[in-house]
Amino acid sequence: MLQLQEITKSFGERILFQDVTIVLGPKERVGLVGRNGMGKSTLFKIIQGDEVADSGEVSIPRNYRVGALEQHLVFNKETILDEVAQALPLEQVYDAWRAEKILFGLGFGEDDLGKSPSTFSGGYQIRVKLAKVLVSNPDLLLLDEPTNYLDIVSLRWLKTFLKDFSGEVLMITHDRSFLDDTCTHIMGIHRKGVKKYKGNTAKYYEQLAEEEEVHELTRLNQEKKKKDLENFIDRFGAKATKARQANSKKKLLAKMDNIEVLEAIEELKFSFNYKDIPTKFPLEVNNLSFSYSNDSPVLFKELSFSVGKSDRIGIIGKNGKGKSTLLNVIGGVLSANTGSVREKPGVLKGHFGQTNIERLHPSNTIIQEIQEVAPDLGITSVRSICGAMMFPGDDSEKKVSVLSGGEKARVMLGKIIAKPSNMLLLDEPTNHLDVESIEVLSKEIENFPGSVLMVTHSELLLRKLATHLVIFREDGAEYFVGGYDEFLEKIGWEDEPKSAKVKAKSKPKKNKPEAIAKDNKKEIEALEESIMKTEELLAKYEDLLIKKSSTGDDITELSQMIGKLNKKIEEDFEKLEELN
Repeated sequence: MLQLQEITKSFGERILFQDVTIVLGPKERVGLVGRNGMGKSTLFKIIQGDEVADSGEVSIPRNYRVGALEQHLVFNKETILDEVAQALPLEQVYDAWRAEKILFGLGFGEDDLGKSPSTFSGGYQIRVKLAKVLVSNPDLLLLDEPTNYLDIVSLRWLKTFLKDFSGEVLMITHDRSFLDDTCTHIMGIHRKGVKKYKGNTAKYYEQLAEEEEVHELTRLNQEKKKKDLENFIDRFGAKATKARQANSKKKLLAKMDNIEVLEAIEELKFSFNYKDIPTKFPLEVNNLSFSYSNDSPVLFKELSFSVGKSDRIGIIGKNGKGKSTLLNVIGGVLSANTGSVREKPGVLKGHFGQTNIERLHPSNTIIQEIQEVAPDLGITSVRSICGAMMFPGDDSEKKVSVLSGGEKARVMLGKIIAKPSNMLLLDEPTNHLDVESIEVLSKEIENFPGSVLMVTHSELLLRKLATHLVIFREDGAEYFVGGYDEFLEKIGWEDEPKSAKVKAKSKPKKNKPEAIAKDNKKEIEALEESIMKTEELLAKYEDLLIKKSSTGDDITELSQMIGKLNKKIEEDFEKLEELN
């Protein structure tokens, strides 16, 4: 059980949080939220011992293991399987299948297991680090933005893993649906304090709003009382008959605490600049195919769909399959190998892409970046856009080179709203934004009268916004007419268990209940027999392992066999549980 007692941390004159006292109870899964820059990652570093608090104490029980993502991407094994397997607890050191299972869940394939970690992209290297933390099976998982670099399929797997995890979890993420699906409590850094509530994010923010309302009502009531006391003292203080009462009122007034007015918190406030277009279908994609070279895989082939005037098209799938590439082809950044993107006259696109963020000029100020796309805008209008993006006053003079990832994302949004548009192309627009900013962005996308094509891994955004989907799967991309839940019900992700989705374009045949029970019974009996035989074989191999260990013989092959048998037993038990 983790305890923080009266923790205070500041940088110079800026106080991040003070007198923070928290207890993390058994099997609690706690999501830590708060605006960017409030000190969430700093609190994690204090718990890990990488940062020292100004005052207070972190209490961690003896032999209580804390697992957290390493800060540096340094690998010391030749393959990712060996790299992850080395983090297995001592009692599971020969169970390499556990490492395999987690790597598969995080999006690695069978062919990847023997590859060197250094051959993977930065995002996938971070997944290797995450796999090492998960496979180590600590008492407490500390996860700082575990949803970054994960695709939608891996996110769904991680949700299940965390819900089944036997220890405690404390994590930072701005993905509200991920928090709601996995956490038992939400804890937030707010106004230099930390508060923890049981329930989901909606309950946390409701409770916070109620407390701030009570604070303001209490302050107004106190101000009224003070005013009444002051009026009495001013009116009767000089009168001999009332002097005693006036002195009593003075003492009472002196004892009253000052309740401060709550400081206003900056919020993202904007709306997209829409310009109407007189057509029902402003853009058509016809037989579109793309690969980066003759030797590269075809990312999508003969893809066709129309974009309606107010459509919300979610582009979803695993990382590296071509989602951003499709958006860049539609946006004119890349050219298709075959097929065409036909847009009607009057289409004005606002493109938020990761490559666009990278093209911000480091030496430019925020004002200069926005003026670059809208040179006709006056400085007052430009500063107004900067203020809406949470860069008020002198902050708008900051250079791009000193901005954080979240601040750069807000600059890109500012550039989009600075000019009119009727079609938004959004590639992971919620990356680096805090929960509150994501809420505002989601609302403005919903209110935008034009069409939206959006790459996202957020199931919350997909459920809220998507009317159609482009789905990237193992065999390419396909267009789906319907929302995200409809896709899960009718098709689902290929890597998930069959029990998690319903295959249904044609209606399933109705089987008699007694026939289903009979089939299940046979399968259950077969599985039970298989488990029993495998366990008998496992016991023999384990005895042999003990004998060979004592003689100094090579036990590598034997250990691998034991791992495979353990894996088979676990898979059979999972099937048995489904049938039961």
